[in-house]
Amino acid sequence: MASKTETYEGGCTCRQVRYRMTSRPLFVHCCHCRWCQRETGASFALNAMIEADRVETLKGKVEVIDTPSASGKGQRISRCPSCRVAVWSNYAGAGDAVRFVRVGTLDEPDRMPPDIHIFTSSKQPWVVLPKGTPAVKEFYQLSKMWPKQSLERVAALRAKKK
Repeated sequence: MASKTETYEGGCTCRQVRYRMTSRPLFVHCCHCRWCQRETGASFALNAMIEADRVETLKGKVEVIDTPSASGKGQRISRCPSCRVAVWSNYAGAGDAVRFVRVGTLDEPDRMPPDIHIFTSSKQPWVVLPKGTPAVKEFYQLSKMWPKQSLERVAALRAKKK
């Protein structure tokens, strides 16, 4: 079981919204799809997936915006109502149980490098991927890439849903 003593804090630019992750994330994606490029206005999105109950709001309240997604199922982006910075998202596939925390909103984002680069078939040609970090052209099977502890945590989430 992952330690709940390792914490990570972050928030929006204006500091109106502050949060704490109470454990390591399940997995960290660096997504290079065109949708994420458009959504972030950057070359990729860096998201730390973590159980929603392991994200504590320390200050403020987010505004949830429903937006379309490439899957057609949509996503819910939680933003600071003042500076509009996105602090996390929820995607239809994982529902409200898993948050995709925007790593760039962490106080120490360097503590959370990507576990995998996904949708590299559409990455910007000048982005050089680091050696030693898995990279796939599209998506992958969780069971083949995620650590055993993370798979166990996801299984526990699914069991709670039933």
